[in-house]
Amino acid sequence: MTREQRISLADAAVTRAASLARQAEQAADSNDFRHKAQPLAAASAAWSDVARSHAAIAQALTDTPEV
Repeated sequence: MTREQRISLADAAVTRAASLARQAEQAADSNDFRHKAQPLAAASAAWSDVARSHAAIAQALTDTPEV
């Protein structure tokens, strides 16, 4: 997998984490859905970890194309 592909995966994971964080915030503000806030926040944190992992791998890779 190339560096650019890893960066793209990291970007997608960050987008997913942000979306889940927004959902968690909305759930926390709602009396009917407050019970969903913690699982959504945990999922957001997991996607953040995925994003950091892809970014770290991308940083370690060189810019040379994959053969």
